[in-house]
Amino acid sequence: MANIFMFIILAAVIIVSAILCVTTTRVMRAATYLLFVLFGVGGIYFLLDYTFLGAAQISVYAGGVVMLYVFAIQLVSKRNLQGLEEKVKGSKMIAGALSALAGLIVVALILLKTGLYTVDMTASDAEVPMQHIGNALVGSEKYQYVLAFEFISVFLLACIIGGLVVSRKEEK
Repeated sequence: MANIFMFIILAAVIIVSAILCVTTTRVMRAATYLLFVLFGVGGIYFLLDYTFLGAAQISVYAGGVVMLYVFAIQLVSKRNLQGLEEKVKGSKMIAGALSALAGLIVVALILLKTGLYTVDMTASDAEVPMQHIGNALVGSEKYQYVLAFEFISVFLLACIIGGLVVSRKEEK
C-alpha cells in the first residue's frame, strides 16, 4: 500500500512538473521543472528496486540539467531569462495540444493492438532480472540499445560544441 501511495505522489510530481516545464516562458523555470521530472523518474526507479538505474538517472540527467542551466545563462539574453520577451501565441498552443492528442491516440492504438494493457504485471513470472536489463542496455544485437546510446552521446557532444560556438564572443 505504501508503494502505491509513493507511486501516486511521484506520478503527480512528474505530471505537474512536465506540464509546467512545457508551458512556462522562462528558461530557468523550465529547467527547474525538468529537474523535478527527472528526480521523479529516478524516484520511480528506486521504488521499483532498480537502484543502479535510479542513481544513474539522478546523477546523469540531473547533472545534465545543471549543464542546461549553464548553457541557458550563456546563450539566452538577460531580457529573455527574465521572461520579458517571447510570449506563446494561441495558435502555437492549439497546434501543440493537437500534436499531443495525436501522440496519445497513436500510443492508445498501439496498446490496444498489442494487448499490452492485459498483461498481468503482478505475477511473479513477469519480473525481469537485472542481468537481462543490463544486457539489453549495453548489447548490440536486435532489440538492444548500445547503438542508440552512442548516437545520443554523439548528438549531445555536437550540441555542447554548438552551444560553445554560439556563445562565443565575436571579435570586432
